Amino acid sequence: MEILPVFCCKTHCYRQVVANCRPFHQRDYFILQPYELFIGLRYTRAKRRNHFISFISLISMLGMGLGVMALIVVLSVMNGFQKEIRARMLGASPHLEVVADGGRMDDWQPILDKVAQNPQVLAAAPYVAGQGMLSYGQSVQGVMVRGIDPAKEIAITELANKIKVGKLADLRDFGIVLGSDLARALGVRMGEKVMLIAPQGSITPAGMMPRLKQFRVVGIFEIGMAPYDNSLALINIVDAQKLFQLGDAVTGISTKLRDIDKAPEVAAELQHQLPQGLYANDWTHQNSNYFSAVKMEKKMMFIILSLIVAVAAFNIVSTLVMAVTDKQADIAILRTLGASPASIMKIFIVQGVVIGLIGTLAGSLCGILLALNLNVVVPFIEHLFGVQFLSKDVYYISELPSDLRYHEVLLVSGISFVISLLATLYPSYRASKTQPAEALRYE
Repeated sequence: MEILPVFCCKTHCYRQVVANCRPFHQRDYFILQPYELFIGLRYTRAKRRNHFISFISLISMLGMGLGVMALIVVLSVMNGFQKEIRARMLGASPHLEVVADGGRMDDWQPILDKVAQNPQVLAAAPYVAGQGMLSYGQSVQGVMVRGIDPAKEIAITELANKIKVGKLADLRDFGIVLGSDLARALGVRMGEKVMLIAPQGSITPAGMMPRLKQFRVVGIFEIGMAPYDNSLALINIVDAQKLFQLGDAVTGISTKLRDIDKAPEVAAELQHQLPQGLYANDWTHQNSNYFSAVKMEKKMMFIILSLIVAVAAFNIVSTLVMAVTDKQADIAILRTLGASPASIMKIFIVQGVVIGLIGTLAGSLCGILLALNLNVVVPFIEHLFGVQFLSKDVYYISELPSDLRYHEVLLVSGISFVISLLATLYPSYRASKTQPAEALRYE
């Protein structure tokens, strides 16, 4: 005859039942689920004699939830910062550039046509770039000069939308558009004239003399990024060719792509089509140091904040160890009634997994809600306490951006659940090794 353990709901104990005897009454016996799961769930929600164990269980859930919520919110904020900075960078610079050795591209029209034929290229235009110095009164500032075609630049970058005063279309007849910080450092205003000094000069009996040309300020832009606002000056491409003595040549070709994430692939494809001496550089290569630093910082923040989840996992270990000690007599009775060590282990694994699962789900839900409403929560806290987390005088971004990515939410939740599962193994194994005779000796 086969012996089966059956759980009795009225007496809460196990009985050995002969399999071929008459069926038990449905109201007396619960046989619809594994008894390990039933007891594990009952231990989780039962009121114990030792209330300190229940308190530690609650702290474990709260700690797990807090760690998961912090991870989700911090990763969303870092994604938001990265997205915002990338948008500002690409708003002032092209997605991809084709440049020549020596900074001079003579026969550039066929190259422009070839680049524009790529299906990923939305627009392409030539440009001239060089270094110079701007002088106004007693102030002198080093600048990066970029010569552009105003009509074509609108399709390449967002500079036309970043101009605070003036218009990009006025960039002609030796007009110049300055960054806001650059104009402030020089002390120049709209309509005033500045002296642009180019290092390429003319040979005279007195030696090499730099070229000087007077430009009229026709616009002031503000990107919100220091490298552009305090060191970039825009002039017409025709004026730039005259200033740098290029004739009909240009420095390179700038492009705008349909999908900026495919920029490295497009650059590699164009590189195979370009003649020798020309190179295709995409935005990821031009700003590789910055994005590598952000990626490394994001990984380190993930590791550091994961320690909160690890602390909550240690609380789960403490909870289960105390629960095993508190239930020594119950474990012994279950063992004498036929429960195997594996079954005892499963009971306490269920208890720990439930604690971790509730904490993980609660933390994920709170993290998602907070990340999606960060633009409302942060201003409320700033107004409530009269503080400002990101001052406009110090930071270029005065609001906390958030970019919630659900695959990262799943990753954080999965790692937290795995940690909580691993935390149950030792206490459960210790419970399975309980000897009934030793546990019941003093009962």
